[in-house]
Amino acid sequence: MATPATPHAPARPTVAVLGTGIMGAAMARNLLRAGLPVRVWNRTRAKAEALEADGAYGAASPADAVTGADVVLTMLSDGPTVLATMRAASPGPAPGTVWAQAATVGDAATAELADFARQRGLVFVDAPVLGTRQPAEAGELLVLAAGPDVARAVLTPVFEAVGRRTTWVDDDGSTGAASRLKLVLNSWVGALTHATGEAIALAQGLGVDPQSVLDSVAGGPLDNGYLRAKAKAILAGDYTPDFTVSNALKDARLIVEAGERSGIRLDVARAGVARFERLVDRGLGEYDMAASCLASFDEGREPDRGAG
Repeated sequence: MATPATPHAPARPTVAVLGTGIMGAAMARNLLRAGLPVRVWNRTRAKAEALEADGAYGAASPADAVTGADVVLTMLSDGPTVLATMRAASPGPAPGTVWAQAATVGDAATAELADFARQRGLVFVDAPVLGTRQPAEAGELLVLAAGPDVARAVLTPVFEAVGRRTTWVDDDGSTGAASRLKLVLNSWVGALTHATGEAIALAQGLGVDPQSVLDSVAGGPLDNGYLRAKAKAILAGDYTPDFTVSNALKDARLIVEAGERSGIRLDVARAGVARFERLVDRGLGEYDMAASCLASFDEGREPDRGAG
């Protein structure tokens, strides 16, 4: 097992972004805007090539992407995909390279990834981010981070470029402390998403104008920006993804599994999994997760957008 070298903290670290979907591409662009050298790789080559016009180096392979990088940032779909990609990249990173694992993979997978990093002499930082497409594009993500002090100076310009704030929760990434916090926060996001969708669906079913529901809570303790954003999308019938149903389902399953391992019964999260599964089964996996509203209606029935 390799011992990580002390990472060097350049003023402009070169960052290898592995995974350039909705979130990864937005983060890569913000890194470029901050003046950092960026190397990108994505399994679907065209998504990485789209960033070359912004100044990124489009790598032919994960190993090509991470060669010469000071920081490797992974933003891939799940734990097994992250691990497989880092295995493919393993000839590239030098000992002491900082690996910021930003995807939501859950606490169990994080421990496995941290162990892989130890074997390769990499400095592992558990760094999931909270936010969807819009805050990612605006560089306003909340970064939840756990990792050793030696990595923080290296990552400061990286996290400042992609986020509005970084919350360090532990000095050891292998504990999964940041990933566990992310699961708790995602459980709240999921509950708000489904509650918004069901409330609007019920209003439509009862012949109540959904706008009157929003007007009734305006400015009070039941009002919040997330409710407004998702309700707006639902009432417009616009499910352009900020965060897809498929990704939300993956996260919801991680939440339920974590609860089971901890002996915690999560009835609301389980119900949320079932709602997202119905949507995926109907071919709506690439819709925004606001489509939870549609799970309240039988397939083929389009809900009214105004009064029911």
